[in-house]
Amino acid sequence: MTKTKENIFDLELFKRLFKYTKPYRTVFYGLILSVLILGALSIATPVLLREIIDEHLVKKDYNGFVYLIVLMIVLLVAQVVLQLFFIFYSSWLGLKMVKDIRVKLFDHILSFKMKYFNTSSVGVLITRAVTDMERIASVFGDGLFTIIRDLLVMVVISGAMLYYNWQLSLIVFVTLPIVLFATKIFQRYMKRAFEDVRNEVSNLNSFVQERVTGMKILQLFTREDTEYKNFKEINNRHKKAWLKTVWYNSIFFPIAEFLGSLTTGLVVWFGGLNILVEGSNVTPGDLFMFITMIPMLFRPLRQIADKFNTLQMGMIASNRVFKILDTTSHIDNSGHLIADNFKGAINFDKVHFSYVEDEEVLKGISFNVNAGDTVAIVGATGAGKSTVINLLNRFYEINSGTIAVDNTDIKDYTLVSLRQQIAVVLQDVFLFADTILNNITLNSPGITEADVVKAAKDIGIHDFIMSLPNGYHYNVKERGVMLSSGQRQLISFLRAYVTNPSILVLDEATSSVDSYSEQLIQTATEKITKGRTSIVIAHRLATIQKADNIIVMDAGLIVEQGTHDELLKKENGYYKNLYEVQFLQAEKVA
Repeated sequence: MTKTKENIFDLELFKRLFKYTKPYRTVFYGLILSVLILGALSIATPVLLREIIDEHLVKKDYNGFVYLIVLMIVLLVAQVVLQLFFIFYSSWLGLKMVKDIRVKLFDHILSFKMKYFNTSSVGVLITRAVTDMERIASVFGDGLFTIIRDLLVMVVISGAMLYYNWQLSLIVFVTLPIVLFATKIFQRYMKRAFEDVRNEVSNLNSFVQERVTGMKILQLFTREDTEYKNFKEINNRHKKAWLKTVWYNSIFFPIAEFLGSLTTGLVVWFGGLNILVEGSNVTPGDLFMFITMIPMLFRPLRQIADKFNTLQMGMIASNRVFKILDTTSHIDNSGHLIADNFKGAINFDKVHFSYVEDEEVLKGISFNVNAGDTVAIVGATGAGKSTVINLLNRFYEINSGTIAVDNTDIKDYTLVSLRQQIAVVLQDVFLFADTILNNITLNSPGITEADVVKAAKDIGIHDFIMSLPNGYHYNVKERGVMLSSGQRQLISFLRAYVTNPSILVLDEATSSVDSYSEQLIQTATEKITKGRTSIVIAHRLATIQKADNIIVMDAGLIVEQGTHDELLKKENGYYKNLYEVQFLQAEKVA
């Protein structure tokens, strides 16, 4: 269990959060100074009112009365100016810090291994990067400085009460510990309630994000009613978590209000009786001052409880964000060589790999790809074909063995330069809600629109793009929904081609496209694979018959290698059986 679970306030967590104020220390110290001045000015009005009543109204001193009224107005204006500075810059500081933390968080997430995203909820990550960040901003914007100010006001007011009349102060201080005790209990229970709220918010975000993304599947399989019931259940838990906080608030604040009113009544009763007694040390000014000060003492206490809730929410959010920042799910990037224009020779030597511990996906495979060759990898689903590509790009770390390009271990290359030399066209194409041009260049400053147009003409898809409204500036919307699967695949192919890679990988690139798109891709493939190392993964064997070498995989092992003709000559060969089942049956259908 973390400290934030055990303690009301985690000092170590706050110290870590406090480090992000370093670039803005001038503003931070300015806020501290304004808090001190506001605390000192808090007693100005009640003390001046006491002096006005006892020394000037009773004695009918007009000049002194006017002087103190003017002084009070000046001090009130000063308080307004300081409050303006305090409110604006406390929020400014929180937002500046959140900007820095959010940038750091996003940069950190960008470097995570694929394994992290395989096991993490997208909705939870979105909650951390967006909602939780807003909570962190409130730590300084609405929490910490306000609490310090209110505590200082309470200390100053308490000191002034004792200084001017200890008897009336004792009445106030009898009820104050009760409120303090109730506040402490309230804070403890509210912290637990807010942790439940954050968990349920994450669950709700994750559920909605996944269902909206997968809406087509839900409707295809008529799961609307089931998912509606599931959502009602999650939403109900979310409601109950928030109602718990409402319940605690509804108990505490009326109690605090009642105790404040009771204290005022007791002071008026005791002070009034003493004023009526000749020679009493309670003056009308004292009584008026205490009536003014009691709300100033109890109201901050209630506000501290409320602001402490805000502070706790921010601290809980901070803890969640820092957990992600502390996650070390990164590919080792200690390589120092810059991968620049590979010749393209690839070597896998006794490579073992598993996504889940003790469940090997690749079981010591070894193969060579000569520079400039086109190599195909075939096999049943789950054989390990796509895993080979993931490892070549270093999306995952291998358990043992060596993967080398141009006789150099890929770990010796910098991660960025390695991936820049390898272009991949995936079966499942992801397009951003942006223009075709930006989806192709991914906003790379080194690729111009003229480069994209030339590349599109080279592979024969320029006319298709120009047929769309606004051509290269056509917005394909989220995930490219405005395009067919074949059109998305063509965009993905152009995205890979325009980078002029040393190694090209086609992972099931023609498995879900129409015949026209497939023909375009086949033509482009022949053009760009010529003289360039290419790896083609395909179920459709007709697309790989011209490959220089075909690697046949089954259950994480390489069972056959050779050209198309060589493999067909093997009696009862794995590849031959695949070919006969797939290709010959297709001929019969035709």
